[in-house]
Amino acid sequence: MSLRNVVVAFLVMVSLGAAQAAPRWLNLPPTPALPKAAQSGFAPVNGVKLWYAVFGRGEPVVLLHGGLANANYWGHQVRALQLHYQVIVMDSRGHGRSSRNQEPYGYDLMASDVVALLDHLKIKKAAIVGWSDGAIIGLDIAMKHPERVSRLFAFAANSDPSGVADIAASEVFNAYIARAGEEYKRLSPTPTEYKSFVAEITKMWESQPKWTATDLAAIKVPTWIVDGDHDEAIKRDNTEFMAANIPGAGLLIQPQVSHFSFLQDPGQFNEDVLRFLQLGDASK
Repeated sequence: MSLRNVVVAFLVMVSLGAAQAAPRWLNLPPTPALPKAAQSGFAPVNGVKLWYAVFGRGEPVVLLHGGLANANYWGHQVRALQLHYQVIVMDSRGHGRSSRNQEPYGYDLMASDVVALLDHLKIKKAAIVGWSDGAIIGLDIAMKHPERVSRLFAFAANSDPSGVADIAASEVFNAYIARAGEEYKRLSPTPTEYKSFVAEITKMWESQPKWTATDLAAIKVPTWIVDGDHDEAIKRDNTEFMAANIPGAGLLIQPQVSHFSFLQDPGQFNEDVLRFLQLGDASK
């Protein structure tokens, strides 16, 4: 076979492979690693020890991960944001490296954990970027502790359990739950308790949050409600409901990504976050 024919055959194979590859929103890319932190440790907060890490310099931005996950999931975002901001990540109580106690999981409690961590770090006010449960926690802080939030980028939140879709048949979400279990075993101070951990978190998901239009209208901090156009878990009408009822909120639907947008297209996600943050930063 001539060299030309070999090249043509190779290009055909590549084209066929690309055509057969699953769309971006049906992939779950690997969990990234965090870069080297300027500071990290455990903060004694509300009866538990919260693991946290700090990167970069500038105005503070807190990244809050989703349920069952850990701060490592923000690796791509930390690398982009630390060039412009002081970035704080944390493992929510019972998640990742953080411990838990016997208190039932709840968004009010987890929001108070974030505020207490800010106190520990002597940070008066920060922008918040949240994903899923982290976005719900961000909304809770914006409602209950608005003086601590400069801006809120809430990706893939729901305002009520009815806003969550049935994810049982989602291969991507099932792969995520399995992966989160392996990460829990590796990181957690209670590595054998993933099953009970999931059961307790599920109780929270089934009953919280339950915010009305009036509750959402109390949010006065600059907010974007954001989701992927192929989110497996969040119903679009609930996303639109939140954006419509938070005064002045922006609504952004990211194309060709799912609940895991920040992994599937980190470039797009990071650009959107930076654009949002810089709307409130006159120096940018």
